[in-house]
This record gives sequence, structure tokens and C-alpha cells, in this order.
Amino acid sequence: MRQQRWWAVLMVAGLTVTGCGSAARTESPSGQASQEQRKLVVWDWKSGEPAAATYIEKAKADFAESHPGVTVEFVAQPFDQYYTLLGTAIQSGKGPDVMLFNGGGQIRDRADALLPLDQYVAEDKNRLAGWDAFSKDGKIYAAPVTLQGHPIYYNKALYEKAGLDPANPPKTWDELVDGCAAIKKATGATCFALGNKEGAGIQFWMSGLGSGILTPAEYDDWIAGKRDWTSPHVRQIFELWKEAQDKGLNNEGANSTAMFTDIFRVFQTGKAAHIIGLMSDVGHWKDFGEFLPPDKIGVMQAPVVSEGAAPSLPYDGGIGYAVAKWTKDPKLAADLVRSLTSTDALTAFYAKAGAIASDTTIDVSQAGPAVTTIVQQIKAGKPALHVALSSKTLDLMGRLSQQLLSGSATVDEVVEQLAASDRAG
Repeated sequence: MRQQRWWAVLMVAGLTVTGCGSAARTESPSGQASQEQRKLVVWDWKSGEPAAATYIEKAKADFAESHPGVTVEFVAQPFDQYYTLLGTAIQSGKGPDVMLFNGGGQIRDRADALLPLDQYVAEDKNRLAGWDAFSKDGKIYAAPVTLQGHPIYYNKALYEKAGLDPANPPKTWDELVDGCAAIKKATGATCFALGNKEGAGIQFWMSGLGSGILTPAEYDDWIAGKRDWTSPHVRQIFELWKEAQDKGLNNEGANSTAMFTDIFRVFQTGKAAHIIGLMSDVGHWKDFGEFLPPDKIGVMQAPVVSEGAAPSLPYDGGIGYAVAKWTKDPKLAADLVRSLTSTDALTAFYAKAGAIASDTTIDVSQAGPAVTTIVQQIKAGKPALHVALSSKTLDLMGRLSQQLLSGSATVDEVVEQLAASDRAG
């Protein structure tokens, strides 16, 4: 987005300090004989959120059990400035010991400043899912906290009002369009809730619908870096993006509506029948549950657009904690990362925030049918298409997607520019 993926964007203050804070470490008091006092500083955009409070407490308690003499300071940065602040720290070679990343391009672009964690997280490999989004050139640079994906949620109540069967959502694009016409006539709701003010909507669209457009071979090649931008199916992703807008399938003002968090309100208040949402801790089943009962929130796979397509859940590691190369004690910092991905901590994050955690051992059976459907689809899921692109190409795609919606660019122009950016790396 973050994601993907560019994850939750609530602006928060630090858990223990306000604002950007300082990453300076305190020195040991003179006369301390048993263990030199040490301090680890963590930067993220999560730790100040109320929904994450219990998660952070559990992680700190787990870490303190093995490292009672170490102080841990969480500094919650504003998300809209996070990667700029992090870039400054990386350039200076000074900053936090541990830092939070979105999976995909954001961490891969900064891997040179991070410590490979393979030797430290070997015991966690089977328990946690989503490692690929935090890996580069065969090395792991962060441990996944959440899984991020783009399920297509639908409002079963609107289906019922339109005389549609909510237990059998559309399987093809034509069925979806026909069903949306019936919903529009019966309820006035649009087909899709779309927010593209930040240029993020196109990422959700590409990954949410892509497995119904590309063939399995094209999909796998895309993820592997063998992207054929001349493929008619790749072009079709952007053609449908424009077509949906031109045919009025989206809510009004998509280019002026923020993805976080304005567009999610459009869906959960019944003004749109579908939304390509998230699996983490915002824009997901639990958020929607504030307005929609759990049994009215459906999850469907991508409708088939192209012959031979095999729809699957698009997901990767969502957010994960990494260790800076400059940390004074790599093993100590890696131990903190392991505490931040411990089962107790991640169970608390799932329970309070509704995030689909990376820990595959967590029981989610009581969360409702939407979560059950998502978890059942994880085993056969594939990485999200947009996560394979560099952050530079994603930024360009966001700008071009706005031009496509406004009619100031053509599909051919957009695909050509994106192909050039992708080739440039």
C-alpha cells in the first residue's frame, strides 16, 4: 500500500516521549557492578496507538524477563513523516536500534542500513508467516508482526436488499457488474468504495483484483521480477481501473477521498457494496464491525476477468521490526525484535486491534466469518502484486492512477511510463 504496502496512518505521540524524541543512549551509573545499564530505542508509528498498548506491554515484559537491566524506549513517529525521518537517520548513521517497516519496497530500498536477522530468527521461521516481504537477496531484514493483504469485503445486507444471495458472491467480473447494478437500483449504493487521494487506491486495485486478471504463470513471473508490461492482461488491470470510474462503479470524488481513513467509512456506512480493504489493524473486518454486524461482512475472491486466471488471496508480511546496522549490541536488539513477534504479544495485537498477525498458531475461530475466510485462504495465497514494485515505481503509479481517473492520461501512456520506471529499478 503497505501497505502495502504504507500501513495505518493515525498520527500518534510517543509511548514514553512526545514527538520525534532522541535516540541517544544513557550511560551506566558509576558503581553499577552487575551489568552495564543499556538502552534500546525503537522507532515506529504504532506504539502510541491505544489498540497497540497491550501488544507493546506484552513485548516489553517478554524482553525484560531475559534482559532485566535494559531500558527500552519506544518513540512513535507520525506516519506521514516516518520514512523521511528514518532516511535522515540512515544518512547520518545514527538513530534507533530497532525500527518498524512496511513490507516490500520500503524496507528493501533501505536494506543496506539494516542488519540481516537470519541467524537470530531461525527458531521463528515456521511459526511466523510473511517473511518474503522483509527479505532481499535471500537475507531476512525484519521479522513480520502482521500479515497484510487485500481481501475484497462486501456488505451482505446490501446484497439481501437487492435480492442477491450473500452466501454466493459473484465469481466473474460480468456477474459483479450485474450485481452492482441491482444493488445501485435497490439501495443507491455504488459498487466500490475507492479512495485515491494519496494515490494508494491503485495499489489495492492491482493486488485485490490482479489474480482474477493475470494467469498463474504471469502472476508468478511478476512476483519473481519477470514483469511483462506489454501483456494484454497487465494492461487490463489499468483498463478496468479506468472503466470502473467511467461507468460510475466508484463513489464520487475518488481522487479527493483519502484512503486512510475516509474511504473505509463509505463502505461501513452502506454507501458502497464492496471495498478492497486490508488485513492488518485498520480498514479491516474489526473496523467495519463498528457499523456492520460480523455476520453481514463478507469476503470474496477476485472475480475472474480473464480466461485461465486463478483467484487467490493477495498477502505478504505487513509490518515488521528490523535492526539498524549501527546498533551497539546486535543480539540484544534482535532479542527485542523476537519479543515483539512473540506469540503472547501478537495474540494481544490480534485481540485488541483485529490485525491478522503473522503467528500462524493464534486461534482466530471466535472472530467471525470474515476472519475465518481470510485465514482459510492464506495457505493458498500469493504475494500481493504491488509489493513487488519499488517504492519509486509505486509513487509514480499513484500519480498516474489519478490522471487515469481524471482523464488526463491514457492507459497506454501509463503502462509505458510504469514499465520504464520498473526497468530502471
